[in-house]
Amino acid sequence: MASLISNERPQADRVLTDIADYVLHYKVESTVAWKTAFYCFLDTLGCGFEALTYPACTKLLGPVVAGTMVPNGAKIPGTAYQLDPIQAAFNIGTIIRWLDFNDTWLAAEWGHPSDNLGGILATADWLSRTRSANGEKPLKAKEVLEAMVMAHEIQGILALENSFNKVGLDHVILVKVASTAVVGKLLGLSRDELINAISLAFVDGQALRTYRHAPNTGSRKSWAAGDATSRAVRLALIAQTGEMGYPSVLSAPVWGFYDVSFKGQTFKFQRPYGSYVMENVLFKISFPAEFHAQTAVEAAMQLHEQLLAIGKTAEDIAHIYIRTHDAAIRIIDKRGPLHNPADRDHCLQYMVAVPLIFGRLTAEDYEDQVAKDPRIDVLRNKIKCVEDLKFTEDYHNPEKRAIANGLTVTLNDGTVLAEVLVEYPIGHPRRREEGIPKLIEKYRINLARIFTESQQKQILNTTLDYDTFVAMDVNKLVDLMTL
Repeated sequence: MASLISNERPQADRVLTDIADYVLHYKVESTVAWKTAFYCFLDTLGCGFEALTYPACTKLLGPVVAGTMVPNGAKIPGTAYQLDPIQAAFNIGTIIRWLDFNDTWLAAEWGHPSDNLGGILATADWLSRTRSANGEKPLKAKEVLEAMVMAHEIQGILALENSFNKVGLDHVILVKVASTAVVGKLLGLSRDELINAISLAFVDGQALRTYRHAPNTGSRKSWAAGDATSRAVRLALIAQTGEMGYPSVLSAPVWGFYDVSFKGQTFKFQRPYGSYVMENVLFKISFPAEFHAQTAVEAAMQLHEQLLAIGKTAEDIAHIYIRTHDAAIRIIDKRGPLHNPADRDHCLQYMVAVPLIFGRLTAEDYEDQVAKDPRIDVLRNKIKCVEDLKFTEDYHNPEKRAIANGLTVTLNDGTVLAEVLVEYPIGHPRRREEGIPKLIEKYRINLARIFTESQQKQILNTTLDYDTFVAMDVNKLVDLMTL
């Protein structure tokens, strides 16, 4: 007969208390973290503005029930919507992630920490409007940046040593956990309430990765983070009512997260929470490509120029050999038919073929109109990807965090072009000085997609200066960016 499980209420799992104590007590002192969070905010919202030009994205936006009005609700940048904070978090989170162009964190688990801005900004804006209506002081933009640093840290530190993809779970579980923690702080939860809220995030059913992989790759991967960060706002609000939590949600025998969803493994940690993740986050600056392909696309762009210089085109290519790392092989080495934009932006061969043919890779290049060009699939079929063990080692090395790809092109006449190797993409911390001006230019371009010239000028005058930005009331900042 099986032994009885004790019904003594245990102390909260250490993972829960460490997260709660971090968000409640840690002081962000790193200038690099603050400034990087500032650039991250601009870039993240810029990605959302570009997404608003895609009907497949905008059809998901707005209130759940058409015509719903929410006094003092959160406004959605780039739109005229004003929504409750839960639905606002979904809207903001969805536009941020739609085009796979916001920041990235690569470790044992992958993910996009700026996805958390959906819940952070929606909550901060709603709280600020409510406080202003009641004659109280609104939140400042610096509090949004602080929440971003902390959300990045929670998601990224949990990802360093713990692979959720290997047990079939999607990385947006970490968005839900991180957003719950920092939104809970914004709401003013007590330590016990915050621990309860974080436990509720783990006790939830978690998203499967199936929508990111063949044969089911689809557009849910573009709104999954919006769903996760909005769920986090909901759970934090539930905890605020005094609703109980589940202290051993991770460690409980049989019924806990470790036994049910993590194959009996416990979480491992490489370092304590601080500001490491924001300081080292990867920006997608030049290409809306899954991050493991960023250096491959950069190499392909160089090869396109080389081909032009010798009077050749992609049609003169016999085959392409790509040295890459294990994560790229597992996620984006894909053959066979590609059914939709979500399929294409997770195919390494597609992301290399397009720049070799056209000399570019934009979000529009994943759409059907470009994808139907027969040259793309012809070239895709000439590409072979092979893992280089040293690339994989450097990918996991915390001192390097490289994302290397090397492309070797052989032409039909037998000519072999020298390998073009790119180890660190332009959005990498090692190329920050080179990357930030291009990031700002990306932001300017994205503003121009949505706003009039006069509104663009007003936004730029206010948001490009760090000191001006951090001192702004959140609601006034968001007002600048709405229609």
